[in-house]
Amino acid sequence: MNKINMKIFVRRIFFHILSRFVLGVTIFSIVLMVIGYLVDDVIKSFANYEVFKFMDYNKSILFPVIWLLGCFTILVWHWIKTIKYIAIVAEASNSLINSDEEIIHFPLILKEMEDQMNNLRVHVLRKEQIAKEAEQRKNDLVIYLAHDLKTPLTSVIGYLTLLRDEQQISDELKERYVSISLEKAERLEDLINEFFEITRFSLSNLTLELSSVNLTRMLEQIAYEFRPMLAPKNLKCDLKAPSDVMIKCDVKKMERVFDNLMRNAINYSFEDSSITITLSQDESGVKLKFSNYGNTIPEEKLQRIFEQFYRLDTARTSKTGGAGLGLAIAKEIVQLHKGTITAFSKSDVIEFEVFIPVGL
Repeated sequence: MNKINMKIFVRRIFFHILSRFVLGVTIFSIVLMVIGYLVDDVIKSFANYEVFKFMDYNKSILFPVIWLLGCFTILVWHWIKTIKYIAIVAEASNSLINSDEEIIHFPLILKEMEDQMNNLRVHVLRKEQIAKEAEQRKNDLVIYLAHDLKTPLTSVIGYLTLLRDEQQISDELKERYVSISLEKAERLEDLINEFFEITRFSLSNLTLELSSVNLTRMLEQIAYEFRPMLAPKNLKCDLKAPSDVMIKCDVKKMERVFDNLMRNAINYSFEDSSITITLSQDESGVKLKFSNYGNTIPEEKLQRIFEQFYRLDTARTSKTGGAGLGLAIAKEIVQLHKGTITAFSKSDVIEFEVFIPVGL
């Protein structure tokens, strides 16, 4: 609830209680006047009795005192009711802290606050659930990675042992053993890097070091550097960009965004297809699109694709077995630049769109 709404809400509660108090006093005053009129006749009828004589003599003081006591009683009653409202809200706040899943119910006058606190409760519970799921995925990934480290390490040790112990080994077999050892060692390096990636993401707070950069040249360089990774699937990278587009950004971190998007596009592209990078610019900022042809991502997965440790493929393979942090880190970096990153997928086309505003 923002400040303006809170002021309106408090003012509404105040006038509600004030109107009830005024109404109560008015009704009490009318009733007291009627009772006073009736009692006055009774007093006159029994004026010979001392009690009624006393009441008749002091009625000018007695009835105002009764009226004041009645008004005070009505005021205290409404004051207690206000305190009860505060107690109800405080108790509901405890349910938010304790993650109570029960729906909050307030009196009708507090309906607006009831709705907002229930919305907040749902939001808090959702955040907690996301955090638990992310932590569980992280723990699972650490377990999987620790297990996966054994396989390439065992292979490297095995083949190097063969190279050391085998005296009569052909050059062809030696080359094959070295090639396999190198492949397994590279896989081992990837797994270790994933461990470091998890640690860096968990412990570091990203900050920006802004500078001007030629975005067109940066994209050209990235497209060129990824050529070796395109070859195994026979992929092509097509860059469509105006010349010399300048932006202000953290160059290293933005390179990491584009690197993660390119790796993602390569991992989930069909063989013999193409990856297209499109750059456009207007007065509000620059827009980049990374498009590739691959299996359509279901909507429910598309909504979670930027979550920490979330992976599209649950099976861990050497081709796509990342830690599930690349897109989460990319989103955080883009948001630090006050930009947006969104994902689309339809008809076997996957597209990531990044917008970076001007005036950082």
